[in-house]
Amino acid sequence: MSLADALAARLPAMLEDVQRIIECESPSDDLQANARSADVVADVLGARLADAGLPREPERIVTEGVTHLRWRGGASTRVLLLGHHDTVWPLGSLEAHPCVIRDGVLTGPGCFDMAIGLVQAAHAVAALAERDGADAVAGVTILVTGDEEVGSSTSRGLLEDEARGAQAVFVLEAAGPAGALKTQRKGTGMYTVMAKGRASHAGLDPDRGVNAGLELAHQLLAVASLHQSGDGTTVVPTSGMIGSTANTVPEAASFAVDVRAGSAAELARIHTAITSLAPVTPGATIEVAGDVNRPPLERSMAAALFERALRLAPVAGVTDLQECAVGGASDGNFTGGLGVPTLDGLGGVGGGAHAADEHVEIEHVAPRATLLALLVEDVLAHP
Repeated sequence: MSLADALAARLPAMLEDVQRIIECESPSDDLQANARSADVVADVLGARLADAGLPREPERIVTEGVTHLRWRGGASTRVLLLGHHDTVWPLGSLEAHPCVIRDGVLTGPGCFDMAIGLVQAAHAVAALAERDGADAVAGVTILVTGDEEVGSSTSRGLLEDEARGAQAVFVLEAAGPAGALKTQRKGTGMYTVMAKGRASHAGLDPDRGVNAGLELAHQLLAVASLHQSGDGTTVVPTSGMIGSTANTVPEAASFAVDVRAGSAAELARIHTAITSLAPVTPGATIEVAGDVNRPPLERSMAAALFERALRLAPVAGVTDLQECAVGGASDGNFTGGLGVPTLDGLGGVGGGAHAADEHVEIEHVAPRATLLALLVEDVLAHP
């Protein structure tokens, strides 16, 4: 039986598995929910791997209360399959957005980003092992982290250590428009700009105060002026805070800044500009916290793997495979930043990530799992 036929036959099981994962809600900032989600993912994926003669139980790496899962198919990692089990959806989201399969579409919180990708990865590896034996996937590691949606602060070292020395990293994040693979991702920076002044009564003696809110206005404009510079660079002030009460000259004010750029040099330039901000209001001070969070995934890190995907796509039943560049970051930014060949967007085809219309198109599930299996096989055979 071909891999395409084997994975097509697995489609009902894949849909059963993804529903179990979706229905265990997993907001990144809830450690108890995170642990429950890890248990379900370990059980669901482990059962499919065990059926193919591979280890059922993953290693559980718990860092600062966040649970990460790792299945290794050998002593060293030659191919890393990378995903995450945390989501942006708060507990209770299933009430308004239940997991439903209707008219060829799967819906539910986290279905597209990225429960279906996890399931496709496990079934792809299991199908290879079932056909050719466990030795066929020796050197394949599946790593499922628990904090990708909030910056990967507890998992970055783990995934970078796992990727070093690998011949390829395949990231099971959701596909781009029309199923495009993601060969470029912008790098990200996360900053907080804080203005400090002096409080006073806004009605009795406002001139005794130093208004941190007015200082913040100057800094907002300075940061916003960086937005149009560079090739596709975005610098966006987002959430903020000014003062404490309505009748007090604000002593403190702050705002967050989201930075995206396509090159490490551009991220460094923006970092220098933001961390060099100087106060304008007499008596005010400025503090800046934050740094570059993820390096860019540059196309040079994905090009060769994308060429393999183009060659293998027809065998998998994937037609008109395209590539795309996106502004959002993933853990593939970290592995690509190490110089490890990295191809992203191998997960589900659909849309609406993080939104009420999040969905997966079921017709693409088996072909995408087949494409992943073929890519793993190809890299192992031809490093």
